[in-house]
Amino acid sequence: MYSSLHLLSKLQFLSARRRLELFVPFLLMRVKVIDLAEDWSSTRIRLPLNWVSANAAGNMFGGYQACLADPIPALACLRKFPGYRVATKSLEVDFIRVGNSDLILHFDFDPEVENKIQQELDTNGRATPCFAMTYIRQDGQVCTRIKNTVAIRCKQRPGTIITAIHE
Repeated sequence: MYSSLHLLSKLQFLSARRRLELFVPFLLMRVKVIDLAEDWSSTRIRLPLNWVSANAAGNMFGGYQACLADPIPALACLRKFPGYRVATKSLEVDFIRVGNSDLILHFDFDPEVENKIQQELDTNGRATPCFAMTYIRQDGQVCTRIKNTVAIRCKQRPGTIITAIHE
């Protein structure tokens, strides 16, 4: 089964920023890509606070923050390491302050981390890097810190037998 991301990747007449905004979960959340480096080394995405995203207290629902943060490092790894299977392995969310405004997700892919991942892939055929991200409120304060661990694995070759359910 293909995801909407697969379909969107075929729409090359759209910019990468627009294709990301049209990813169905993000479209429904009304996110706005503020900045997306061509090589995914830096990403800034606005998560709006509105009547749908607000919790009972009127602040940003934590599930919205997790939903946006979940795929971003994995998508960056897909871009930087084509030919590998990539998935979020774990996501840790640390709520520092109340999300009482639109939030900006800040993700940066450090070149040193990229080199380390490439070395692990060359040596072991797999890597499990951890990425740090933050949500910043409109007043400039850090609202939420995210730790996202991504599993990068070799693609399964046709005709091979899967010996374990979990990697």
